Amino acid sequence: MFSEEKVAQMAAYLLLKRGGRMAYLKLIKLLYLANRECLVKHGRMMGEDALFSLPHGPVMSTTLDVIKGKTAGTGVGDYWDTLISTCNHDVFLKDAVKDSDPEDLLDELSFSDVKILDDIFAKYGHWDRYQLRDATHLKHVCPEWHDPKGSRLVIDPIEIFTHEGKSQEEAENIVHNLKEASLLREFSSQLK
Repeated sequence: MFSEEKVAQMAAYLLLKRGGRMAYLKLIKLLYLANRECLVKHGRMMGEDALFSLPHGPVMSTTLDVIKGKTAGTGVGDYWDTLISTCNHDVFLKDAVKDSDPEDLLDELSFSDVKILDDIFAKYGHWDRYQLRDATHLKHVCPEWHDPKGSRLVIDPIEIFTHEGKSQEEAENIVHNLKEASLLREFSSQLK
């Protein structure tokens, strides 16, 4: 189940670290890498989004749609739009967000989430969008990416886990637990 508030806060945090503006290609790669790192380290997705291989590398699918404005009118992206705007190929923090206290802004992010975002930004934040895009095609960075030949392919989290040293059985158990947790979140959100 897509967690728009969390993904928007992940993006806002990375944008704050970058001065409030960044190419959306770079942002989508940083978000993917942070989400992937959380999956590997903690057995959970930070951003709760579907993962796909696209021609420009792996992405969080709904997040990319929100950035590109493809969810307009659906209700998805409304929270995102309170924090971030997109113009051409760049994303910007809105002025009110830049001037606010980050602790008030980032209530969905845990300490471990912020640590992962900091680590990913320290490692890749100085790269330009094309270096980052190209790196996500490399087998030592994102071995789960497969060339979709102009289309898109679902990324199976099991493949991420097995590339990171988990056995097939361990990977399947983690993915089963992820699916159960997602169903539980979806069910509990319907109770509100």
